[in-house]
Amino acid sequence: MSIGLLATKEGMTQLFIQDGVFVPVTVLKVLSNVIVRKKTLNSDGYNALQIAYGSITKKKLNKPELGFFKKAGASLARYLIEFRVDDKKILEYNIGNKVELSIFKKLLSLDVSSISKGKGFQGVMKRYNFKGFRATHGTHESFRGGGSIGQCTKPGKVFKGKKMPGRMGFERVTVKNLRIIKIIEEDNLICLRGAVPGANGGLVELKASNRLPKSIQGISIESKIALKKSMSPQM
Repeated sequence: MSIGLLATKEGMTQLFIQDGVFVPVTVLKVLSNVIVRKKTLNSDGYNALQIAYGSITKKKLNKPELGFFKKAGASLARYLIEFRVDDKKILEYNIGNKVELSIFKKLLSLDVSSISKGKGFQGVMKRYNFKGFRATHGTHESFRGGGSIGQCTKPGKVFKGKKMPGRMGFERVTVKNLRIIKIIEEDNLICLRGAVPGANGGLVELKASNRLPKSIQGISIESKIALKKSMSPQM
């Protein structure tokens, strides 16, 4: 378990890297990540660091929230996210410390979590990739339906979890092992290969991946033995 970072999704673009290889990337902007609380095994039953991220006006917070930030001596923040850490890592940070983008310098890939885009109320073909009915041999008025949803008298009910139309998206999604293509520390930007869930401007959680990075044509990777050694501590 290692500490992570909170970032804001800026959008997608493309980069040309070694030997002119074209790579689609998602650009994330890492704003100020401030530690506002330390949870320990003795006081809370587990070790964790609570990070404040984003700005918010005073009128949008209630009295307990305002008191929390006042006690921590930190500026008001929109998000409070915890990262579980081990016994050694929790000793390295104190309340008020900032977590910088440089902690990802030695890493090759990250796990990314965020809230996916909401798609609204959708049918089973879009929501669950149902095939749908054939368009011939007497089929009518039921081309995109889900078909039968239950049985006869026994059991006489629809089982929980049946795939049916409903709201789609707007849920937490984690994408593992996204390669780090470029880190621009002076602008607090990090470019990850491929797509990151969620809309532009949304909150994104970044954590060190414990998987072996995928090879990409045009990007040199050390030997597997060297990778395993570098990934074992993961910060």
